[in-house]
Amino acid sequence: MNTTNLTINTELELNNGVKIPLFGLGTWDLRGKVGFKILKWALKSGYRLIDTATYYENEKVIGKAITQSKIPREDIFVTSKVWIDDLGYKKTLDAFNNSLKAFNSSYIDLYLIHWPVKEKRKQAWKVMEQLYKEGKIRAIGVSNFAIHHLEEFLAEFEIIPAVNQVEYNAFLYQKELLEYCNSKNIKLEAYRPITGGRKLDNNKLLEISKKYNKSTAQILIRWLLQQEIITIPRTSKKIRILENANVFDFNISNEDMNKIASLNENFRTTWDTNTWD
Repeated sequence: MNTTNLTINTELELNNGVKIPLFGLGTWDLRGKVGFKILKWALKSGYRLIDTATYYENEKVIGKAITQSKIPREDIFVTSKVWIDDLGYKKTLDAFNNSLKAFNSSYIDLYLIHWPVKEKRKQAWKVMEQLYKEGKIRAIGVSNFAIHHLEEFLAEFEIIPAVNQVEYNAFLYQKELLEYCNSKNIKLEAYRPITGGRKLDNNKLLEISKKYNKSTAQILIRWLLQQEIITIPRTSKKIRILENANVFDFNISNEDMNKIASLNENFRTTWDTNTWD
């Protein structure tokens, strides 16, 4: 891929041939009327990847927004995830069917295991393989998996995860995980790409942002996109919907890409699953 010519419509090909937008919207905690408005604004602004989860309690709102947008369902890529409490064979099957009903759709584009809970993750994956073969899911993957969890799946299962969605940004630069996923043809997807807003005032990042006349959030998003990492910033503000998507009219130099990578602090805002069995 030529990362100098990225657009909001740029897609990556997953390991089963399905194409996923490189850039999209995270929807954690976007519920009710606020969530509905944000979804409408995002779809109107050109977003075509919408990421959610059962745990977010907004699948019905997303389904409604997609229907009212009048955009053909096949032009929108919807991701959801099965929550910890729903892992296990029957529970995962029921959770998936509930999500499908909430979206008012006959399929989900990408379905992920939200967290790698021991033993139960394997039962859930067997169900997901079955649903994938039945055509109810276009691609299956995982979220928050460390390398040893991925190795377990690659050794035991027929279908390789298409995506591993993890907390990932310049301040949590998981280079080893990225290289491992790339070597196994698993696409890395970054949530909290702008650190939940907690590192946007970093002085080194501010210097780089001034050079490109962009916000620090835009610099962090572009840094990920140029590494072909699927990026899903979340916001509850219309102005940020537009700002986060305004990252396709510039390129970060190799020198500055390395400077941004050097910001790594192993800064996490959620659980570190490297210690999970």
